[in-house]
Amino acid sequence: MRRLRQLAERTPAGRERYADLLRALAIVLVVLGHWIISVIGRDQAGRPTGHSALGDLPWAWPLTWVLQVMPVFFLVGGYANAAALTAWRSRNGNATGWLIDRSSRLIRPTTALLVILAIGGAVAWLRGADPSQIRTVVWFATIPLWFLVAYLVVVPLTPVMYALHRRVGLVVPLVLVGLVALGDLGRILGPDRLATGNYLFGWLAVHQLGFAWYDARGPSPAEPRRGGADRPGLHRRRLPTSRRAGAVLLLVGLVALVLLTRVGPYPVAMLNVPGERLDNTAPPSVALLAAATAQLGLILLLQNPARRWLRGSGPWQAVIAVNAVVLTVFLWHLTAAVLLVGLLDTLGVLPTPQVGTAAWWAWRVPWLLALAVVLAALVAVFGPIEARTRRHGRTSAGGPVRTALVALGYAGPVAGLLWNSLTPKIAAEPLGLPAPALVAYLAGAGLLRLLRSGWGSRG
Repeated sequence: MRRLRQLAERTPAGRERYADLLRALAIVLVVLGHWIISVIGRDQAGRPTGHSALGDLPWAWPLTWVLQVMPVFFLVGGYANAAALTAWRSRNGNATGWLIDRSSRLIRPTTALLVILAIGGAVAWLRGADPSQIRTVVWFATIPLWFLVAYLVVVPLTPVMYALHRRVGLVVPLVLVGLVALGDLGRILGPDRLATGNYLFGWLAVHQLGFAWYDARGPSPAEPRRGGADRPGLHRRRLPTSRRAGAVLLLVGLVALVLLTRVGPYPVAMLNVPGERLDNTAPPSVALLAAATAQLGLILLLQNPARRWLRGSGPWQAVIAVNAVVLTVFLWHLTAAVLLVGLLDTLGVLPTPQVGTAAWWAWRVPWLLALAVVLAALVAVFGPIEARTRRHGRTSAGGPVRTALVALGYAGPVAGLLWNSLTPKIAAEPLGLPAPALVAYLAGAGLLRLLRSGWGSRG
């Protein structure tokens, strides 16, 4: 608590605390959402299985318009990346050094998760477990990594995309929305491959709005505000942040959502529902971007009371505490579910009520409490890896060789995580993770670690 008080007292006056609150809330809602909708059953062999309850609860689908908060995370990510890049350049740093520094907090906690899962898979395999079953368990635990793949791709694009934003402003996200719409047409009318780019364009569009939000801030020491008005029309760089703008965005987003899901071909749910022709998140659809627009409007409407609340020492300390381990919480929350199910099954006390029944709803309370205890234990063990990750703030020069090494190192984790996400959950993988994917990830992460230590800075 003393440490939290010190951090709260040292918070710069110009820090956007609301962005930190939104990041923390987004991850907490993801965790609670996954836990609440999880359904535990048994297969024909009597082994525990799991799936989402959304397919059996159609009345809950409109709730996902608020509870699908990945757009919020990308919005805050755009704000944070723009702020970090601006501060880095104010110290005469280049984009290559910024990427090395920025990747540290993403890579280190993820490496810990993958190594522990691989070790657990290897132990299970040596004890005679079926490789397909090992993969199924690890696949479930690594579901959060699909999001991290998208975010890891967006981050290195920040220097280029922020420069583009500074030139043409809100034109960029509008063009990206058009590309997403084109991809959706491919999914609806064919060919499906037209929608592949939506995995990038959709999240990148929301990330760009984070830049516009950052540019709407007041003057900062890192980058004094230039004189003159912002560009008019769609070329404006600053996000309108008034309550009126928030109300308009909320209304436009909701109207678009109703039309797209009730009249148009899109599912109501913003999360995957088995049996639906389209998936609004894989890849992101125009409907998901409409939900993101409504969420942005709500965020703007709530910003003033939220900022007043965050002036209090207690609320701000809580936000600091969550953000110190926010990625650890996200990465390990489904592993906590796997461990709890395994423990209860071993003890012979694993409830498997039918979804939607009174027994199933009653089980939600002890289920959530037990999961919170398990996750708290995991965060206590692995949280320090994230919390102690320090950005060095180095601005050491580096030539083309160093830049190429950074690109190669960064590509390793992206390729490894993508490979894992594309590998079927019933594949025979003795480690639970595809061995080539694990090797690619660890090789890239190791190279980035060397580069952060200063190796290759004379290249």
